[in-house]
Amino acid sequence: MSMDTSPRTYRFLPADILTSGYRVAGKIMITSHGAMGMLNDSTRSSMEINDARMARLHMPTKLVDHFELVRMMKRQVHAVCLARREDLGPQALVRSGYINVVEYPVRIATSMFEVEGIMELPGRFDFTSIMSDGTRNFLPVFNATLTAILIPSLRVESAGVLVNRNLIDLMALLNQRVKPEI
Repeated sequence: MSMDTSPRTYRFLPADILTSGYRVAGKIMITSHGAMGMLNDSTRSSMEINDARMARLHMPTKLVDHFELVRMMKRQVHAVCLARREDLGPQALVRSGYINVVEYPVRIATSMFEVEGIMELPGRFDFTSIMSDGTRNFLPVFNATLTAILIPSLRVESAGVLVNRNLIDLMALLNQRVKPEI
């Protein structure tokens, strides 16, 4: 095999990428490791979005511009929304190699967005290990709804959302909500 051919097969995957100022709808190029493999690849700090349609967060339905290719730094991405759970990547990668997982309904907040959905973890919920252990910078949340905090009209429902753990402000278990007193 020559040096200029890659042994990997790439394909395009539609995704909504949300930063602190923009919503970019386009296609990301992934391998068989899915979006998680691409976003958590520590050898690349940037990503490319093909056929990118950009909208400002405060006017999410008004198209600002359309580019063949947009490049951005992964550390600035708050969340990536995907249409299908399978698009996140192989089950073994998404679940960190664990077969048995426990589902935890959560609310996650960054400085710009709230994400409500299901996190699958191998055992008990341990916030410190979720936020500090391992090399995964993007955490999967399933059956998720993403809402912009200051712009509630920006609402994205998605089978899978990858949230940048470096930008998370808080995380709460929905089953630990205080019941209102009557």
